Amino acid sequence: MKNVDYSLMFVTDDRITDDEQFLSILEASLKGGASIIQLREKTMNSKCFYERAMATKALCDRYETPLIVNDRVDIAMAVNADGVHIGQTDLSANVVRKLLGNQKIIGWSVSNDEQAEISTQLDIDYIGLSPIFGTSTKTVDLDPPLEIEGLKRIQSISNKPIVCIGGITKENTASILQNGASGIAVVSAISQAINPKEETEQLKKIICQTGTKK
Repeated sequence: MKNVDYSLMFVTDDRITDDEQFLSILEASLKGGASIIQLREKTMNSKCFYERAMATKALCDRYETPLIVNDRVDIAMAVNADGVHIGQTDLSANVVRKLLGNQKIIGWSVSNDEQAEISTQLDIDYIGLSPIFGTSTKTVDLDPPLEIEGLKRIQSISNKPIVCIGGITKENTASILQNGASGIAVVSAISQAINPKEETEQLKKIICQTGTKK
């Protein structure tokens, strides 16, 4: 797999339905230094999702930043995204690998020790560990927060790069990276910020200061 910088993943906010606002926040995150974008749309119909994915891919290409699509392998393939992020109830990782090929990024959601053990046997590129802290973005079917101790435990089990998501702020970013994570994934910290570009820059600065980039 090609070398990927997972240090600062911006996961787009599907609560933002206005296309102009959506793309404005996305571009602000790219200007601010997001290293990878995950397009996440849980309720949008396929036609609108495809159109948003095309616009997102065009912006990501302009800033030479990888784009992965949450859940929807078909959309990822349709827009030639750089990969997908799949959950526990989506297509199996090995089936997705067969569909996408070896050069695409595949992320897999992990919330507990058992799933971390399974991840070691899968042909995936990173695990998305959640929730690391409490979060307001996702409230349904949410596992208890893992906290830093949970991150340490998962890091000792899995041999995959770990990207943490859930309740991440400027205040806790450094401790996450200093305890085994390869990166952070944020939604509200950027999408709900008064100045998304500045917020992204501040997160990027903290990441650089930790010296952690795996």
